[in-house]
Amino acid sequence: MDFFTTTNGIAMRVSDTGKGKTIVLLHGYLETMDVWENTIAELSKNFRIIAVDLPGHGLSGFIEGATTMDFMADCIKSILDKQQISECFIVGHSMGGYVALAFAKKYSETAKALCLLSSTPNADTEQKKNDRNREIEMIRAGKLELILKTNISRGFADINVKKFDEEIFAIEDTATVADTNGIIACLQAMKTREDMNDFVKTIQQKTLFIFGKLDNYITFDIAENIMQKYPQATFAILNNSGHNGFIEQPEETIKALTKMVSD
Repeated sequence: MDFFTTTNGIAMRVSDTGKGKTIVLLHGYLETMDVWENTIAELSKNFRIIAVDLPGHGLSGFIEGATTMDFMADCIKSILDKQQISECFIVGHSMGGYVALAFAKKYSETAKALCLLSSTPNADTEQKKNDRNREIEMIRAGKLELILKTNISRGFADINVKKFDEEIFAIEDTATVADTNGIIACLQAMKTREDMNDFVKTIQQKTLFIFGKLDNYITFDIAENIMQKYPQATFAILNNSGHNGFIEQPEETIKALTKMVSD
């Protein structure tokens, strides 16, 4: 069931499907909850799945100057409260992973486990902050479509781009629905987010990292560094995937997520 609700002063688009233990799926930058369509179809056979358009994306609103990872985490908590959900397994893809980390830190009693899917606890490097500043200026100059053409396809392994051309087009198409100022607000939020490595070192919840070995954004040396840093966590490596492993290797992703929830 898809619906809209008002939370923390903004309207948010929400999907609530299936029964059982609750998994919350948080999409990445320039995506919407529609990117999870096939994942929801599979997981909802055994679990209750909550997905949203995060603030500043899709059909959800945003608050200029107040859109932070903590704010987005607060919005998720409000939605869960309205749906009378007291515990969940939270999964964040890319930018959604930053929101999932903020949620797990702020609402540890609610988050039973955390999955970072093609995401890390690292803050932006100075180079990455500069890249985000350039994107902001391009969006303000009316060049969002150029960003979409570059970024979305780069989210797939080079060997998979032709294979998933329909999926790439769909993500590009839905990304244009968002208010460009909302996208800028999210870029600002990512640029200024806190480093969460100290939190992950002390986290009590089960933690799963899923990395694509052919990721153009999180190179495998970065993934290996994280694996060495957090031996207490669980890792799943998708050997034939880039940044969008849940699309490129869906069966392996579903298997890893199901194990996280079922163990």
